[in-house]
Amino acid sequence: MAAGKPKKKNPRLASGRKRARQDVKLNAANTSLRSKYRTAVKNVEKAVAAGDQDKAKSAYAWMQSVVDSVADKGIFHKNKAARDKSRLSAKVKGLAQQAAA
Repeated sequence: MAAGKPKKKNPRLASGRKRARQDVKLNAANTSLRSKYRTAVKNVEKAVAAGDQDKAKSAYAWMQSVVDSVADKGIFHKNKAARDKSRLSAKVKGLAQQAAA
């Protein structure tokens, strides 16, 4: 027999069935927000790797708002959001210093 996901049982109570329906919607929303967070971070990293200072700054500004909103909703921990913002900020500032030198 193939090892796959075990089949979930259907809840008997109406409240359990409603909870299961809500969980599907919440899972989809959380997945979308997680993807948006990761995309925003990747966009900044790509701009820094390419050495495009203007693009990196604009991507970082957008990433800050995305990261904060996702962290406020509890999708990622606030400390992880702060850590990501701090590391990317340092990379963007380093890019600016390279351009100045």
